[in-house]
Amino acid sequence: MVGGNHSNVTEFVLLGFTNLQELLFVVFLIFYITTLAGNLGMIVLIRTNSQLHVPMYFFLGHLSFLDICCSSSVTPKLLLGLLAERNIISFNRCIAQLLFFAAFGTTEAILLAVMAYDRYAAICQPLDYLSAMSHGVCVQLVVGSYAAGGLNALVHTSFLLRLSFCGPNLINHFYCEMPPLMVLSCSDTWLNTVVMVACVGFVVTTSVLAIVVSYTCILLTTRGVRSVKDRHKALSTCTPHLMAVALFYGSVAFLYLHPFSRHTEDQGKTASIFYTVVTPMLNPFIYSLRNREVRGTLRRAMNRLLSFMDCHRSWSNQTKADVACHSGASRRNKGDT
Repeated sequence: MVGGNHSNVTEFVLLGFTNLQELLFVVFLIFYITTLAGNLGMIVLIRTNSQLHVPMYFFLGHLSFLDICCSSSVTPKLLLGLLAERNIISFNRCIAQLLFFAAFGTTEAILLAVMAYDRYAAICQPLDYLSAMSHGVCVQLVVGSYAAGGLNALVHTSFLLRLSFCGPNLINHFYCEMPPLMVLSCSDTWLNTVVMVACVGFVVTTSVLAIVVSYTCILLTTRGVRSVKDRHKALSTCTPHLMAVALFYGSVAFLYLHPFSRHTEDQGKTASIFYTVVTPMLNPFIYSLRNREVRGTLRRAMNRLLSFMDCHRSWSNQTKADVACHSGASRRNKGDT
């Protein structure tokens, strides 16, 4: 074991979901494939289209990357567990899953606040937008988000490794997470609980506060816009973002800030599904596909693909016709001979 940890437990059993496992496997598999396809497609569109090389889509590309990482750190093990009789995970892999998911999840939470600030700068300070959100500033904001996410994950993991696990080893969850792991510890978890609530509370409070302040300024600014079309255009970028923020932060706050007790474990699993499986799948749609630029880029890409397929089909048909014509001429030549 790591450090001063004197655990007797070398592996955990993830209880996960015990009902409708075959149906859940199909549903979660579809969700995961959609998550990979949607977010990878979004990254490719942003990278290959020069018109999307602006701060908003720069952040969206990293958001798609984080969604892939968050989902991939949990969903494959969830799918395997739905097919296995006993979903076993080693102690070290459990800690690694906790570390990576906490890092990616925290980074995404902070990046959502950064994206809200980007919208504030674009709508409320349009003349200074290019200087305020230059490429260097955007890179610094993204790097800072990743650094803060990694630091938060290291803090949680370090405090978890100071605990002892003497048994039982049954985790009433579908992945390794702090609250259900602390329930299994035979050590005093008071300090871990305080640190977890303090860290999560700080990240959630500061991020939500930044989002609320940004969108409050946006709403106040748009009230002074006389054109209904311009006002609707500005507000249309806010509504889907706020919906996804409410879904993400609501489920996180319910899991981490809700009083820990036995009767909340099943509710915690349900809440975790939203920000580990559902939200990463929906983000490409609610953030990007509602944008006119992305829709136009996707439409042009589909048109190029269809044109290529038509050309290939025409070329194949022409090749077959030439081969048939050549074969017929050869048979006629043989018959004349």
